Amino acid sequence: MAAGGSDKFSVLLPTYNERENLPLVVWLLTRTFRESGNNFEIIIIDDGSPDGTQEIAEQLEKIYGSDKIVMREIISVLFSSGTAYIHGMKHATGNFIVIMDADLSHHVSLHFMDWVFNLKQKEGNFDIVSGTRYKGDGGVYGWDLKRKLISRGANFITQVLLRPGASDLTGSFRLYRKEVLQKLMEKCVSKGYVFQMEMIVRARQLGYTIGEVPISFVDRVYGESKLGGNEIVSFLKGLLTLFATT
Repeated sequence: MAAGGSDKFSVLLPTYNERENLPLVVWLLTRTFRESGNNFEIIIIDDGSPDGTQEIAEQLEKIYGSDKIVMREIISVLFSSGTAYIHGMKHATGNFIVIMDADLSHHVSLHFMDWVFNLKQKEGNFDIVSGTRYKGDGGVYGWDLKRKLISRGANFITQVLLRPGASDLTGSFRLYRKEVLQKLMEKCVSKGYVFQMEMIVRARQLGYTIGEVPISFVDRVYGESKLGGNEIVSFLKGLLTLFATT
């Protein structure tokens, strides 16, 4: 079933110390959905943020209504986007799931309508539509040379070893059919930085169709990225595991 007026979109927003960014990204999402006339809900999955993100989320829930904003907390030593999505999926009622960052790196106003509600999902009746920084007029802005090299290098190595048939393996701005995301969650074993990559690799293995839309990724204005040396080591280990098992 292609995306259309009878569909409902559940947006999963993992957060950690995003009190400055969260109100704006929720406002942008809400405005976009309401202007498009599409049914939606925004599920905020917080990693026990010490900066008051949970309190901000609770206020947003009161402002927009508990049918539109759902706040859920998850506290885990091994918290990652993967565990957050699994937790968020339990509360999602939409037939399409959108995953994205809460730090304004993904420009809702620029890409959301074109990506989710316009032609891309419909044109191929895709199971997954993925935003790509490495195709067409996509790009990355605000990163230093080190971050760019890490991202490009990770993507290049993955392309060489796994040949997944998609241009951006580590991005986290995607649309999934709910049943497809559920199936992929069952198959994926990675948690950290490598999780997004494994999702695409497993999707190709299972025969799911993937469409791509170029996006502009802009580095966060507030807060700090959780990407560090441990995530890079985890990525390399996960890549080798995928190479050995696919």
